[in-house]
Amino acid sequence: MFQTLKAQPADKILSLMQTYKADPRDDKIDLGVGVYKDASGNTPVMRAVKEAERRLVADQTTKAYVGLAGDPAFADAMIDLLLSDTLPRDRIAAIATPGGTGAIRQALEMVKLAAPEATVWISNPTWPNHPSIIKFLRMKVREYRYFDEATRGVDFDGMIADLGTVAEGDVVLLHGCCHNPTGANPTADQWDTIIKTLQDAKAVPLVDVAYQGFGDGLEEDAAATRKIASAFPNLMIAASCSKNFGIYRERTGILMGIARDEAEAKLTQANLNFLNRQNYSFPPDHGARVVTTILTDPALRADWEAELEDTRNTMLDLRQQLADELRRLSNDDRFDFIADHRGMFSRLGTTEDKVETLRADHGIYMVSDSRMNIAGLNAQTVPILAQAIVDAGI
Repeated sequence: MFQTLKAQPADKILSLMQTYKADPRDDKIDLGVGVYKDASGNTPVMRAVKEAERRLVADQTTKAYVGLAGDPAFADAMIDLLLSDTLPRDRIAAIATPGGTGAIRQALEMVKLAAPEATVWISNPTWPNHPSIIKFLRMKVREYRYFDEATRGVDFDGMIADLGTVAEGDVVLLHGCCHNPTGANPTADQWDTIIKTLQDAKAVPLVDVAYQGFGDGLEEDAAATRKIASAFPNLMIAASCSKNFGIYRERTGILMGIARDEAEAKLTQANLNFLNRQNYSFPPDHGARVVTTILTDPALRADWEAELEDTRNTMLDLRQQLADELRRLSNDDRFDFIADHRGMFSRLGTTEDKVETLRADHGIYMVSDSRMNIAGLNAQTVPILAQAIVDAGI
């Protein structure tokens, strides 16, 4: 059977990781993989996570399956974190998933179940796994303009023009905050226009929230998602706990389905449960229970929020340091966009050849489309990167 298989294209980010590991240079800099690192280059376990896990080990009395949707307390805690009191709880169906990727996959499976002819619209550019999964599922896909290579900001006019051509019932995938890979985000007023455009088109939003708390703060990063949730009768929200809780390997995510009323929510919940059963049956529980423990304990939550805020401010400081150093070295403000971007990533907006020059000549690794992970920097490597960018003529 296996002789009929064809070679699959290598994942660019995973390939970059392997190339970085094989590079013998001591001064190499990894700005590729989307994992937070502290000043020492480590990805730490957060204090609140350590304590929550200690309690689970001490108190947990069973490893029996949870329900198909996962622990209801996890869903309640995550809905509160992301949506607060935006919607009545009885309008929201939810399932735990293996990470944010699992939530996206199940959301797309839900589209196939409910509206198999719908086209899924994605931003250009977007996280590479979005189009990869859509194409693997043999779904129709189109792109809307998003990033302006000249300004390194949102191409808002192009975005609205393209979203104005969305057909009724199509699904539009939006990044709720901290756009990956660009770091460029719409303003509050622009979000209002985006929502109005999609309402006029009678589209169904699918909001991907992978970095809540990494941009402008927990509440601020949820603002756009809450606006969208309050504006549509139906939508889906895929959220990840990998980044803001630092539990990457625990694969903890959630998919929420917003329905028109309680009856429709029950039907939606039954179908989400069905999709979980067809895929992995019962979702993983350890990470979800850690998150629930933190979010429902005032002291743990306060400590988690404080450490998350430190992480966010560290990345903002690195952004400002890099922008300032580039301005000093180039005597130009063309890199100020780095300080304006939010989240882990910024896209430099340069060519693959110059990205390769950074790797070959300076040992600086970033994705070929010039997406760099700001969290891969520290105070010592910021000047090195800035000089390399100037020397490469970016």
